Amino acid sequence: MLAFSPYISSFIDQIIVSIPYFKPELTLIITFIGTIIASLFVDKYWDKASFTITIAGLLLSGCYLLGQGLSHVEMVGFFDMIHIDTFATSARVIILLSTLLITIFIQQRYQHDRPLGDLYAVVLTATLGLNLLTMSSNWLMIFIAVETVSISSYIMVGYFSSNKVQSEAAMKYVLFGSICAAVMLYGLSLLYGFTGNLNFDAPSHIAGLMEAPRLMISIALLFLLTGIGFKLSFFPFHVWSPDVYQGAPTVITTYLATVPKIAVVVLLSKLLAAWLAVSFYFSDFLAYVIIIIAIATMLIGNLAALRQQDAKRMMAYSSIGHTGILLMAVLVYQNNESNVLLFYLSIYALMNIAVFIFIDSLEVSLGNTSIDSYKGLGKQSPLLFTSFSIVLIALIGLPPTAGFVGKLLIFSKVFEQYQNFQSFGLLALLIVGALTSVISLFYYFKIPLNAFLRDNVDHYSVKSNPLLLGIGLFCTIAVILLGLFPDILLSLF
Repeated sequence: MLAFSPYISSFIDQIIVSIPYFKPELTLIITFIGTIIASLFVDKYWDKASFTITIAGLLLSGCYLLGQGLSHVEMVGFFDMIHIDTFATSARVIILLSTLLITIFIQQRYQHDRPLGDLYAVVLTATLGLNLLTMSSNWLMIFIAVETVSISSYIMVGYFSSNKVQSEAAMKYVLFGSICAAVMLYGLSLLYGFTGNLNFDAPSHIAGLMEAPRLMISIALLFLLTGIGFKLSFFPFHVWSPDVYQGAPTVITTYLATVPKIAVVVLLSKLLAAWLAVSFYFSDFLAYVIIIIAIATMLIGNLAALRQQDAKRMMAYSSIGHTGILLMAVLVYQNNESNVLLFYLSIYALMNIAVFIFIDSLEVSLGNTSIDSYKGLGKQSPLLFTSFSIVLIALIGLPPTAGFVGKLLIFSKVFEQYQNFQSFGLLALLIVGALTSVISLFYYFKIPLNAFLRDNVDHYSVKSNPLLLGIGLFCTIAVILLGLFPDILLSLF
């Protein structure tokens, strides 16, 4: 303890200087405490107290984020453990807005079923972890953030468990996630042992990678990708997704399919940008590993989705396929050109939230998520199914939607890189990406086919929550507008 005494003053000074950079996250922490207190003492008198505090905290955190974004100043704090730039700030805004919509989704869907204060607190904790993932280049901070998000996600999946299927989904998620976290931690320990530095973008860290034994550093990389692969659900760490997505409540599935992926994609983008900027064995190996994973992920996700007859399970495999597209965007990310990646992440969030809101509305009315049960319902609920069909068209990547613009921008960037480097891997990535986009048309169109061209023999009726349907329509309109006028969003990044 005495050995650290001379440094305590400088440590405290560094923390005090860094606190202003951390205002959005401090707001989330204070909101978390306020939500817990409200759920214990106030919700019994006013059942919307914890929800109101959560929404207010998210909005206030968003105001601080906008202030950071408008300043356009890069900030480094907490002993270089966080690095705040425009890319990280924009990603946190997307995370915050997505979380805000999903929090409203939770409140509207389960407001009469059980107390939700504890769940709002867990959502806030997960949001804090996701923010840290987008800002940090320090492996210790990254692992803490990943575990914060993972533990919060485990709780969310199990929170509404009321039957064997939901309990089984929660158990699978916890077991698979725990194993992947342990393997990732071992990989991080190897990286630290080889480099002696915990910041992945530090020159000494990269120099250590260059000097380390090739076999061992390759093993460390594969162990690291285990943890990242679990959160992104890319091949071969995707096996948990279909069961968990199908078994979890739809609102929680919405969260898992959308928000964590945004943060992890940003982290992976920064990691690749730092390591691929230096040409050596490790960077080339990493690039080819990501290309192989992206190709396999797109093929497996889209081909498996063709056989699905359950809407949530189909969207689980669709989400796996879209992870391959996200990996394409990650490969061509440049430090000063993040607008394409951020554009696709934004529309990805809009599309997924809208799709799962529509699926949930139908699940409440029909009691299941079978695609066959949608037969003939397009005539009864034309607004819902028309919006549903438009969002599915966007997921395929057809004009005039934002999904088409997003994929076009990503494919153009990959083709540009192919022209520069003449890499066969990038060419294969383009071909498989185009092919799987065509394949996705066949399973996405099952839904409008059943809704509009088949007869309803069971005479179901659909009753939608007006606010949730409004959010779904807002996302649908946004997807169309951003397809026609993409500069509206691109200019913000």
